[in-house]
Amino acid sequence: MKVIVIGGGAAGMTAAYFAATDGADVLLLEKNEKLGKKMYISGKGRCNLTNNCTPQEFLDNVVSNAKFLRGAIHRFSPQDAMRFFEEHSLPLKTERGNRVIPKSDKSSDVIRTLERAVRGAGAEIRLDCNVTDVTFCDGFFHVETPFGSLSCDRLIVACGGYSYRSTGSDGFGYRVAEKFRHNVVPLAPALCRILCKGTQSLQGLSLKNVTLSAVKGGKAVSEFGEMLFTDDGVSGPAALSLSSKINRTGADFLTVDLKPALSAEVLDARILRDFKQRMNKNLINALDALLPERLIAQVVKQSGIPPYKKVNQITAEERGRLLAALKGLRFDYVGLDDVNCGIVTAGGVDVGQIEPSTMQSKLQKGLYFAGEVLDVDALTGGFNLQTAFACGYVAGRAAAKESV
Repeated sequence: MKVIVIGGGAAGMTAAYFAATDGADVLLLEKNEKLGKKMYISGKGRCNLTNNCTPQEFLDNVVSNAKFLRGAIHRFSPQDAMRFFEEHSLPLKTERGNRVIPKSDKSSDVIRTLERAVRGAGAEIRLDCNVTDVTFCDGFFHVETPFGSLSCDRLIVACGGYSYRSTGSDGFGYRVAEKFRHNVVPLAPALCRILCKGTQSLQGLSLKNVTLSAVKGGKAVSEFGEMLFTDDGVSGPAALSLSSKINRTGADFLTVDLKPALSAEVLDARILRDFKQRMNKNLINALDALLPERLIAQVVKQSGIPPYKKVNQITAEERGRLLAALKGLRFDYVGLDDVNCGIVTAGGVDVGQIEPSTMQSKLQKGLYFAGEVLDVDALTGGFNLQTAFACGYVAGRAAAKESV
């Protein structure tokens, strides 16, 4: 009895390890020349591999289909993932936001640890092995490769989504799913830049502790944290997380609360104090204690107050407009970056057709899906890799149980 795993990323390696550990004869196929190519660039090369939080806190950070993941996360929690790596001789550290990364700050160490574990468990790995087709006949899956056809009793599809295609994520898993009558939820970028107008002069400016909101039909979705202006939009942690929340709905416009820690009344009092100290200055030169220099012109423009008006001549009504600009600096929404530029892919194999306790297809016995190929995505902070590990764990163990 044999298990084949297609895809040597986080989900695939985890599935291969646990299937082999549980006694299955496992073959892992990877189209690239090395394993974990997308993991290598994750976390800016440091690999934020999980988040040291409770299962419920984890699920609170899942954007799509958290209920589907509930069982998997309880069976292979963030703490289980941390224990796995440490037991396989990879020291870890926990940083701001409970982000867990290797002490070496090298994603390559995470990948090497997984590869050693997979080989140590007895699984075979074949690199540069691009799967071109999958069929099912006479009780076996037949996996076509440039080196010939391979057969197995159980097949785990863990070949990623459709983002960062240079790492090998070409959507093949979706094609396999459709071949076996599965629905594929339309794909969308997740954790990507939000494109908007009016940011070119602010390119490269980073803001901390702000609230970025997307407004649609009068309703706002918000993220607090750090953001970065680009020449055609916004990026940074707050923007990336917000993009995942609006990738199905879009937005009418974006706003930035530059001083979310201050109520309107407190901020107005602060403005009055600053004006009193700078009463003979023009407005454009009187906000340096409140804002980064490059942001002042944008705020003043949106307030509608003449930039060279003396602050001692500004009316209460004008000050109210300035306050509104500070608490809701507005940018016209254009769209999201291309799906290839998303850190992960939203959409994918419909989880309603997957058994959550095993990751096995409800339509084809012996066929399993794990990782980004599924319609599951989460926010930044190690949640997406942990999702891959948990799904891989469940799929690998279930496939082994059925195959021995």
